[in-house]
Amino acid sequence: MPEQVPSIVVLISGAGSNLQALVNACAEQTWAARVAAVISNRADAAGLRFAAAHGIACEVLDHRDAPSREEYDRELARRIDAHAPAAVVLAGFMRLLTPWFVQRYEGRLINVHPSLLPAFAGLHTHRRALQAGVKLHGATVHLVTPEVDAGPIVAQAAVPVLDDDTEASLAARVLEQEHRIFPEAVRALLEGRLRVQGQRVRVLDVAGAGR
Repeated sequence: MPEQVPSIVVLISGAGSNLQALVNACAEQTWAARVAAVISNRADAAGLRFAAAHGIACEVLDHRDAPSREEYDRELARRIDAHAPAAVVLAGFMRLLTPWFVQRYEGRLINVHPSLLPAFAGLHTHRRALQAGVKLHGATVHLVTPEVDAGPIVAQAAVPVLDDDTEASLAARVLEQEHRIFPEAVRALLEGRLRVQGQRVRVLDVAGAGR
C-alpha cells in the first residue's frame, strides 16, 4: 500500500477562494500532504463545488440543525477526526468555535483573517479600516486560541489603503495577499517549522526545520 501522507481538513462557509489557493499550492509545490476533506456549515457554499470537482471529500454540517453550539462543535470534531488531520484549516469559516473545540486541536488549528491583527478583529474589517482612516491594511494568518482572532501570529501581509478605495477594492487587494501567505503558513505548520513562544511565532526555513 502507498504511504499515507498527512491530511488537511478545511472548514469553509462561502466561496472558498483560500481553499482553492491551498489546494493549488499543494499540487503545484508537491507538498507531502493532501487536503482530505472540506466541511461547510452552509450547503450553498461555492467552495464545496470546487472541492468536489477536485475529488476532495465534502460534507455539510448545518449549524442551524444543532441544538447548541457545544453539540455542533462535538459533531464537527467527530467528522474532522474521521480524517485524522495533521492540520485543521479555517478558510472563511464563519463560526465562533467553543473553547473545547479549540483546545482539542491546539497547535494544529490555523485561521486567515482579513486585517492586520490585532487591529480590526471580528467582522467588517475593510469597512472599519476605511472608517478609521488607516494607511495600511492587510491579512493575518494565526494559530487559533479560545479568544477570537487573538492567537499567535504566523504571517502577515500589508497593502496600502488608497484614497479612492471602496470596501470591494480594498478587500480584493487583501484577498490577493491572503492567497499568498495562507498556503505558506499552512505548509510551515505541516512541516513542523513553527516555533511558538507565547504570542511570538518563529517560522523556520526548510533547512532549519530539524533544529
